[in-house]
Amino acid sequence: MKDLPRIEDPNLLVGFEEAADAAVYRIDENKALVCTLDFFTPIVDDPYYFGQIAAANALSDIYVMGAEPLLALNIVCFPRKEMDRAVLKKILQGGYEKVFEAGALLVGGHSLEDTEIKYGLSVVGLVHPEKLIQNKGAQPGDCLILTKPLGTGIIATAVKGAMASEAVQKKAIEIMAALNKPASEAMKKIGVHAATDITGFGLLGHSVEMARASRVSIHIEAHKVPIIPEALEYVRLGLIPAGDLENKKFCAQVVEIDPGLDPALIELLYDAQTSGGLLIAVEESKAEKLWEELLQQGVYEAAIIGKVTEQKTPLIKVTP
Repeated sequence: MKDLPRIEDPNLLVGFEEAADAAVYRIDENKALVCTLDFFTPIVDDPYYFGQIAAANALSDIYVMGAEPLLALNIVCFPRKEMDRAVLKKILQGGYEKVFEAGALLVGGHSLEDTEIKYGLSVVGLVHPEKLIQNKGAQPGDCLILTKPLGTGIIATAVKGAMASEAVQKKAIEIMAALNKPASEAMKKIGVHAATDITGFGLLGHSVEMARASRVSIHIEAHKVPIIPEALEYVRLGLIPAGDLENKKFCAQVVEIDPGLDPALIELLYDAQTSGGLLIAVEESKAEKLWEELLQQGVYEAAIIGKVTEQKTPLIKVTP
């Protein structure tokens, strides 16, 4: 959309220019609408859990902005002539139950006949304009907290190759289907400078976006990053999604990685996530307090993984 005319409106608080997680439009001095849309093809075999994961992923864009979801609409593509409609029903049931868990209303949607299944949501939320959280605003000295472990993209590749155990699949599904609502509540309670959710660009790609938007640099300590252990094993077997290679290209000129770092761990840092966790920049004096609040909210794998520094070259530095 970079070649389209720039939108000028005093009430448009966040548009498409800044690689933000959602668009934000101010209604009045106390209310702003947060709007997002996300959908994708199945990444797990079970249609019910696919629906849950896709819904949680779309809702995440609302939560990361510090907003409360209000309404959701289904986006569905389905091969109705070739596949039993019971599959579609299970997808929609999974999505409905996740929206209900979020406290929002699923009020309809739109469907198309397609040769490939696709599902997701358009979601509208509400936030106070002065309490909006964006991917810009990180400040030098801030600590960085990641709320979910990495590796779901690699595990999804292992599932497609029939190489992932049922236990690993279950673990990945639980992680992806978990709402970022508790993490959002913790952010709002403690107060943070910036946040973004980790999805298709992977941890390093989204760190680049946050650093650029905030005009800072970021230092990540790789051994502190939470990961799904089995994902390391799959990387060593060569199960690396094509999207991860694109993420490397995106980051190539601005990310410096210590040459002594385990190559398999490096792959995880680039791994495209589905319904990943939040990357939060918080004042150092509040970091432990936020981490403790996350644990109390049930976000048990949250970890402090690095710091924000003054802008310099490289933009992102990764050390063991």
